[in-house]
Amino acid sequence: MDTQTLEMAESASCAAHSESPRSESMCRHEHSHILDSQTHGGGYAGPVSRKIFCSHCRLQRWLDVEAALAQAQADVGIIPRQAALDIEKAATLSSINLLQISEGVASTGHSLMPLLSALQKNCTPSAREYVHFGATTQDIQDTAQSLEMRDVLDAMQDSLDVLLLKLTALASDQRNALMVARTHSIPALPTTFGLKVAGWIDELMRHRDRLAQARKRILVVQLFGGVGTMAAFGAEAMPMLERFAQRLSLDAPLAGWHVSRDRVAEFVSTLAMVTASLARVADEIRTLNRWEIGELEVGWTTQQIGSSTMPHKRNPEGCEQVVVLARLAKAQVMLALDAMILEHERDYRGTRLEWCAVADVSHYALMALSLLTDTIIGLTVNHKTMERTANAYSEAICTEAFVFEMAKKLGKSSAYEIIFEITQKSQRNRVSMREAIESDPRVSAVMEAQTLARLFEPRSHLGMAEQIVDKVLGKVTGHN
Repeated sequence: MDTQTLEMAESASCAAHSESPRSESMCRHEHSHILDSQTHGGGYAGPVSRKIFCSHCRLQRWLDVEAALAQAQADVGIIPRQAALDIEKAATLSSINLLQISEGVASTGHSLMPLLSALQKNCTPSAREYVHFGATTQDIQDTAQSLEMRDVLDAMQDSLDVLLLKLTALASDQRNALMVARTHSIPALPTTFGLKVAGWIDELMRHRDRLAQARKRILVVQLFGGVGTMAAFGAEAMPMLERFAQRLSLDAPLAGWHVSRDRVAEFVSTLAMVTASLARVADEIRTLNRWEIGELEVGWTTQQIGSSTMPHKRNPEGCEQVVVLARLAKAQVMLALDAMILEHERDYRGTRLEWCAVADVSHYALMALSLLTDTIIGLTVNHKTMERTANAYSEAICTEAFVFEMAKKLGKSSAYEIIFEITQKSQRNRVSMREAIESDPRVSAVMEAQTLARLFEPRSHLGMAEQIVDKVLGKVTGHN
């Protein structure tokens, strides 16, 4: 029975035994974490990360590492080739009783020995003696975790490329879309929506580079024995390490990293950083989606429901969930950093923290990428609202232009003092800034009415917005 079928069977069994409060005690209670919830887990993890961190697939991955170890040892003559072939043939989870493995872990308190015992039973008598030859438990589990992290990085790269493709099309389409730029939530200067999206792209491209650069440091095997000396492997230890890494398509580190957990911490931290950037984009969309702003509109289907009591609601829950996932991802960084502080040559406290942190940050990061991509695909840009808002606030968002135009004759500081005094007074007295500027003799003395009128046009001072967008699009397109 495959993993999906098994999970469905367990879910059906659980449902069948919990049809009423009276039979609640008969429920098997398998799905107690939000990630495993059959009803709500889809907002926290998707099929890609679930496949990578499936508990059964993890056991098979441990067996795959054991098989690679045996073959690498045979390559350099540490164990017989036939023994390695027998171990590889036996290293399949389908021939192992998973219930016995679960019971064995519970009774022995050891995370790997029950699986090794089952593997040995599947082997020929002559091959059994060479199972897990010279390795320690953490060698196998750390190497398997490197394989998991590699799969996550592959999926992150693919998903990030898809998102960047969608954002590139959006930025290109909205290159000249005039809007208000806001600082501290207050209208500041004119800008374009294309430039805002280009900023998102630029940030995500840096994350793409970080993920690519981190692979060489992070994706390495672990095979250094009990305390990192490799003593049990004899004179062929180093050639064996190289063959082991080659067989798994990972790199061979210079030394053991049983207690040097910076690689894992970098993985978790980098994914959390990516998710935080995704949350910034999602939250910006959520804010501009507000009715009182109305510059963006998130997608909505006829099946969606925003509120159980207010029928009109169309809540940006996808954007909100990305922020939730970023906060959850951030929490995993603290665990990963704690896992770096270990004792002596071996200390399993870090490993147990990593099993949670690595899987959870991967679930959250990949889910956030999926949700934000869907949001971008369904996004509606309200150009008319953006431009109308920019024109409505033109007298405020163009004040910088007045300062620098007047500075040509008065100097920047003097010009700023004049415009500052006029605009602050107009706000206190609740009068039009435009009227106050146009009627002030200090302004008219150095600026013609025609120039004044031009500067009140937001499009007249967008600076290098279009060129910056083109530069960003050129880089992302060139990379793809």
